[in-house]
Amino acid sequence: MSKVMVVFWTGSGNTLKMAEAIAAGAQAAGAEVETTTFDQTTPEAVAAADVVALGCPAMGAEVLEESIVEPFICDYEGLCSGKKVGLFGSYGWGDGQWMRDWVDRMSAAGANVITGEGLMANNEPDADALAECESFGQTLAKA
Repeated sequence: MSKVMVVFWTGSGNTLKMAEAIAAGAQAAGAEVETTTFDQTTPEAVAAADVVALGCPAMGAEVLEESIVEPFICDYEGLCSGKKVGLFGSYGWGDGQWMRDWVDRMSAAGANVITGEGLMANNEPDADALAECESFGQTLAKA
């Protein structure tokens, strides 16, 4: 059985809803799942997971949250080579550039970005977006 770690930051609760649906999908597919926030874990603990899902909404000019997530990801970049990583988050403006940048960044650091792209929800995830999150969790469990 694979172990999936879901790590996220949320401001409005939208990314939390995505994280919960991803975790539920991974559990339904038989994975052991741990869900936590960036400020409750370490880059080393995340690097030890079989598969990790990292979630952060778009902030500011389509960037990662700058006080908690950005420093965490800076440290994690040195540890993620060869790791299976899924990326997700919500946004309320723009076109998802923050996610494309994050995928490129993790890929450049050597991570195996699952599905090759991140999973995004526009604002609060609706039923269709939550179903995509559950499917994403199932994919992570089988990675």
